[in-house]
Amino acid sequence: MTGSNKISGNFQNKIKTSLIPQKQIFARVDGENSLNLKAICIFAATGFFLEKDTYYNNLTALQPATEYLFSEENCIAKSEVYWKWNYNPKDVTLKQATEEFAQLFEKITFDSLKNKKIILPLSGGLDSRSQAAALGNTSDVNCYSYKFSGSFDETKYGKEICKVNNYSFKEYIIPEGYLWNVINELSQINQCYADFTHPRQMAVINEIKDLGEIFYLGHWGDVLFDDMGIEDNTDFNEQTGIILKKILKKGGTELAEELWKSWGLEGNFKEYLRNRISELHGQIQIENANSAVRAFKSMYWAPRWTSANMNVFEKYRPVFLPYYSDEMCKFICNVPEELLSGRKIQIEYIKMKNPDLAEIPWQNYEPLNLYNFKEYTDKKNIPMRALKKAKKILSEKLSGKRIITRNWEIQFLGEDNDIRLKKYLFENNKLTEILPANVIKNFYDKFRYTDNIYYSHPLSMLLTLSAFANNIHPGFAK
Repeated sequence: MTGSNKISGNFQNKIKTSLIPQKQIFARVDGENSLNLKAICIFAATGFFLEKDTYYNNLTALQPATEYLFSEENCIAKSEVYWKWNYNPKDVTLKQATEEFAQLFEKITFDSLKNKKIILPLSGGLDSRSQAAALGNTSDVNCYSYKFSGSFDETKYGKEICKVNNYSFKEYIIPEGYLWNVINELSQINQCYADFTHPRQMAVINEIKDLGEIFYLGHWGDVLFDDMGIEDNTDFNEQTGIILKKILKKGGTELAEELWKSWGLEGNFKEYLRNRISELHGQIQIENANSAVRAFKSMYWAPRWTSANMNVFEKYRPVFLPYYSDEMCKFICNVPEELLSGRKIQIEYIKMKNPDLAEIPWQNYEPLNLYNFKEYTDKKNIPMRALKKAKKILSEKLSGKRIITRNWEIQFLGEDNDIRLKKYLFENNKLTEILPANVIKNFYDKFRYTDNIYYSHPLSMLLTLSAFANNIHPGFAK
């Protein structure tokens, strides 16, 4: 059994997982000590392992909201789900829901952060801005933002928030090719249960860890406090298709199908994945489609993808995630979907708590803010949107380089990155013991010579599997 989330008391062989577990916990089960090839295919397609899946047939991931009893041999003896996602909306107004959210949000924040020196990452979105609103002018809040080398200035929003709340602020540049200096350490931290192109914090972790005592992170707020972009009465089969569309990455299905075929697995990958999703989603007894899809994402996406790289923070400092809290999950189940859609509650909370924060431009609607962002699509603002696009094109032409907007661009593009990438893909004999060499070369060539945007995800997954084969797999096999 790996990970730690043990209940205090006399039962050292008892584990009760959170509604959204912050840490992945694994346990041995009956089965062969062999690779779970079907699970790896889903991982290749989506970027995360589904439900209980792991790399191995005799290793399982503990599930959310479940109490486990273990035998003396640390094998699962019994498990029982103690809470289920539901939708029981109260008859409340937006003002009432916002006030209830404010009370809960601020209580769990101050209960967890009292007398702590806080590290608060800031972006141009609503989650971290809500956190800043909750903290107010609290002392000992140290903030940071980062941007890519050669990208737009993503740090300006953090600077403005800190100016309003009188926080200290640090700006960091994520350098090109930083991954190659930390990839081995990162693979040990997340055990290769997530790809390496997303955790940008790894590039500056040694600096940001010294800003305080505890990370105050806003992960999953954008899922809990928004709709899923569908009608509330969307039927079950359509919901399944929507979930598939949300979780499948560009090029991911193509890579998974190639692996499935090369490993000689029975059946069809697409059919297998759809059946898995349909079965899991069917266990969620919620009629409202938006609430049901949110529950699916919170049960199977957050714990296996969002949480996978949380260890990057937790290795260096404790972490508190208010939107992960059990109380917040239960609160969401009682809020009418119409009040969650469009981020209404977070927007109203920021406006109510700190109007100056609400006047800072919202990144998605720059230069508009939380008071006037709905005007973004008005005809009068067409020139403004056109000017934004023109500035981007002009900036690229003047610099002679593409403006960096994606994580993989600073890790896979350019001659130096390509040399390092090819070493991992083509000079790792342990990788070709797992994956056919022709599959690796095929997707590398597609990325390099056809469409690097579409094939960036498959390439990232191949890199992750290379690190797994070299750094993780041999140790477990022994």
